[in-house]
Amino acid sequence: MGRAGGTPPRSARPARGAVAGLARAGLTSAARRPPGAAAAGDDPVKKSIIINADSYETRIAILEDAELVELLVERADHRRHVGDIYKGRVNAVLPGMQAAFVDLGLPKTGFLHASDLAEHLAGLEDLSDLEDNGDRGRRRKAPALKIEDHLKKGQEVLVQITKESIGTKGPRVTQQISLPGRFCVLMPGVDHVGVSRRIEDRAERQRMKAIIHDLKPKGVGIIARTAAEGKGDPEFAADIRHLVKLWQKVDRKAASVRAPALVHRELELTAGLIRDLFTDDIDEVVIDDKDSFSEIQSYLKLVSPELRERVLLYKGQDPIFDAYGIEPQIEKTFERKVWLKKGGYICIDHTEALVAIDVNTGRFTGKKNQEETIFRTNMEAAREIPRQLRLRDIGGIIVCDFIDMEVEANKRAVLEELRAELRKDRARTKAFAVSDLGLIEMTRQRERSSLLHYYTEDCPTCQGLGKVPSHETMLVKLERVMRRVAAIGGQKRITVKVAPEVALYFVEQEARRFAELEKRFRIQIDLKDDPQLKRGDIKVFTEKKQELTKQVVGAVPMT
Repeated sequence: MGRAGGTPPRSARPARGAVAGLARAGLTSAARRPPGAAAAGDDPVKKSIIINADSYETRIAILEDAELVELLVERADHRRHVGDIYKGRVNAVLPGMQAAFVDLGLPKTGFLHASDLAEHLAGLEDLSDLEDNGDRGRRRKAPALKIEDHLKKGQEVLVQITKESIGTKGPRVTQQISLPGRFCVLMPGVDHVGVSRRIEDRAERQRMKAIIHDLKPKGVGIIARTAAEGKGDPEFAADIRHLVKLWQKVDRKAASVRAPALVHRELELTAGLIRDLFTDDIDEVVIDDKDSFSEIQSYLKLVSPELRERVLLYKGQDPIFDAYGIEPQIEKTFERKVWLKKGGYICIDHTEALVAIDVNTGRFTGKKNQEETIFRTNMEAAREIPRQLRLRDIGGIIVCDFIDMEVEANKRAVLEELRAELRKDRARTKAFAVSDLGLIEMTRQRERSSLLHYYTEDCPTCQGLGKVPSHETMLVKLERVMRRVAAIGGQKRITVKVAPEVALYFVEQEARRFAELEKRFRIQIDLKDDPQLKRGDIKVFTEKKQELTKQVVGAVPMT
């Protein structure tokens, strides 16, 4: 592993005092090779989890060779709800949408689709292809269930949130409950056994299934998670016992409360991440908060004591994200343009319906023919796009506009490279074949808002459009205003208020045209700047200070 685990990369290493703090924290203990790591002579990727826990916000960065690949954020007043279980009351059943709306006691009602009814559990063909978090596998070819046959208004139902409330939409919920543990996921109401699809070795899958069959109680389904690979009976037995007790507790509480009510709360971000992501291939977890450090150590003592030495307390003087060079990388995630190493770049644009990604050669001219230059740029973009999707937590429909290629083999190679990189993502993804227009359409599982939406809000001037009326447009708009004032009649002098930068443009750049307007309409204009106005605003007042704005100002363009 070379560098001691917990020591930041050389480019972002803390000041001397901070390094001393790292040593006092015992960070060198994480330098040991984890089980299953690459043998000597290989060049394994060093994976780190860096946790910055403040009173208001917790940030978790996942690094691969010091490069930020994923960022998770949770704020005290914006706690995540995915995984929470509620006893809700059906507000409405809509057969046309095959959906129901469920009152959870939250600001927005939950959305329950017919495919998420509990009765669909009986239609699962096999649980061998499930995700770590309990996402469902394929269903038998059977007639679709009609939601109106299973739910009615006022009915109380037990549901679990699977997707956060985004924008105007309420949270997505399901009746197919799943409780994740360290090594297993328990699913009440389905008597099956499954193994995470990320475990591909057939012999290992069969071994894990055999263990679960011997330990599993009747009436529940158990999925072996990726972290369970190589584990034996004791680990499986302890985790299954814990999950069964947890479900019994949830079941008892659900029976004793009136809807709407919270029945079970998923783990906080840090604890949930340690449970879900801290596997043998993680070299170190470094955290800057003593209380969280102690909680993680206590949890691992029960479930994975062999991993405790890889959890390190950061005591450096510099902020932990500065010490590891993470903060500058976070700032770049908000930039529209992402430069590729060879000089090309991609542009990422968000719309209401989808995210569009455009690939350009930029400064990269290549040394061979044009097709080769385009192919190399597209291949580099095919590796960078999945990283950006994961880092920015972009979900939903994504359309990638790669540079047009003539050679069919090159098109296939770019698509395969994109798919190979997407397979590294924890979220479900699917990339479709290259279209006739050279586009690759894809989808990525979305459980919450993207990082951009989490950290930003629409510009109050352009309302999120990213454009404002030009100065020339404002001068033309003023001309129309003057024409309306003249049509009303009776005004020889008016006051016009505009944004400061517009007023400055009128005075410095268009003084002659401004004077022509006064002469043409025979109305004197007192121009005033108003810092409270947006770029596209114009307010008009008579000489007696009576406002005429509603009568003479039309719709503001592009605001």
